[in-house]
Amino acid sequence: MATAHWKVRPYVLTGGRTRTRQRLFVHTLISVPYYDPRFAAGLPPETRSLYDRARRTTSVAELSAYSGMPLGVTRVVIDDLATTNRLQIHPETYSSPFDSRLLERLRDGLLQLA
Repeated sequence: MATAHWKVRPYVLTGGRTRTRQRLFVHTLISVPYYDPRFAAGLPPETRSLYDRARRTTSVAELSAYSGMPLGVTRVVIDDLATTNRLQIHPETYSSPFDSRLLERLRDGLLQLA
């Protein structure tokens, strides 16, 4: 997990917003449909680390942990990038947040971190 070395305050990254236009759960999967290195170069370091990491399909929680941003800030940044079609928010594939497949994925992910 990356440590947070903030270049700017979180409210600067979110424009002071705390809400997103769409619901983003911790297990929601995010990816970059087309990676644009020029676009990435113009992003603040915190946002760029999230954008770079999402080149692999990754959950909201993993992006938050990797980028070092708080979960709420991560959700707003993801929402902003998705609004400009830079990130894809994958539809929920689980009927419940307590779906056994989700819990198995969570367990497997935690075992990989151990």
